[in-house]
Amino acid sequence: RTGHLLHLRDDATRALALGWLGGDCVDVTRRSMIWSSGIYTRFPFQANTFGLPPTVAYECLKGFVEAHFAVGLPAPKNFEEYCLQTFGEGFSKHFMIPYNTRLWGVSPSEITADWCSRFVPVPKLDDVLAGAVGVNDRELGYNTRFLYPRLGIGELSRGLLRALKTPVELPRAPRAIDWKKRLITIDDETVSYEALIATIPLPALIERLVDAPDEVREAGKRLRCTHLYYLDVALNTPCKQPLHWVYVPEAKYPFYRVGCYSNFSAAMAPMGKAGLYVELADRKEPDLAELLPRVAEGLCEMRIIDHPHAIRFARVRRIDHAYVIFDHAYFEALSVIRPFLEAARIASNGRYGGWNYSSMEDAIHFGRDAATLAESWLGREEVCA
Repeated sequence: RTGHLLHLRDDATRALALGWLGGDCVDVTRRSMIWSSGIYTRFPFQANTFGLPPTVAYECLKGFVEAHFAVGLPAPKNFEEYCLQTFGEGFSKHFMIPYNTRLWGVSPSEITADWCSRFVPVPKLDDVLAGAVGVNDRELGYNTRFLYPRLGIGELSRGLLRALKTPVELPRAPRAIDWKKRLITIDDETVSYEALIATIPLPALIERLVDAPDEVREAGKRLRCTHLYYLDVALNTPCKQPLHWVYVPEAKYPFYRVGCYSNFSAAMAPMGKAGLYVELADRKEPDLAELLPRVAEGLCEMRIIDHPHAIRFARVRRIDHAYVIFDHAYFEALSVIRPFLEAARIASNGRYGGWNYSSMEDAIHFGRDAATLAESWLGREEVCA
């Protein structure tokens, strides 16, 4: 769903993924932008103010310098305070706070800063100064290069399935887990387990499948996430911008991010056409007939399309668990849930089973870690095999 890319920093993980894909990948150098004040600037915003209106660039630069040299400040209590202390008032006002409000669907004051250390680039003062005058010659962030399967990211899981040496039964839906007897009911069949790996969203595991103690169920109710609506958009024309994705912080647009599947790989659309994903800021179910003209108008302003008729069709899609909310109850709730599950020999892992914010490389590592944990419970080695 939407844009998922393979930022494979670990050599062993890279070899594993390429093996699953048979090497059928595109090696991509990131082209990501920010659209604000009617212009494109380079990502990240906090190191690339060159080209912005002078008053905006001045506010950002002044605020960053003031924040950089500030001393004696208390530790930030939430992500909004983190942005103000780290990037200053200008960057926070013009990008960090409005964009993250649209992304998360809640105020940054409700979120801790614990999720962002790897995903939000913090530039050096020299980067900010160079970016203000247009001489910043290096890309910042963890995802400056990535791999993309030529036929789409779904090829990764298909390749994994082909590589497995054990049978996989699809689709099988679990209905209940008896953690005391170590029994799981799947459809109309009940089977025993010695170790169980779960990757479904953690609240669903606690609330729907496991008859957990009251304190665990209460902790599960404190876990929060936000859902997301987005559009898959087919174009009759190529995408008119060479970008892979663009961030849109301004509230006048109904979307906060637009990406182009067919700029990741040309095989993702018929020749001469393009495919986009458009992530919507409003969490209410959209009326496509009302929404699509507004989306088309925004895409025209951004010069991604020349005319609304360039849109061949659009499909509304929903992600129920889009972003885990790192609120102030997050760590306390997990500290209650995780020991219970491990005692029940249930390894709840992955972006949603582990209830975190993470990349696709992390997901592969989570699978490895879950197998290692299950192996330790069983006291033997065939799990990882």
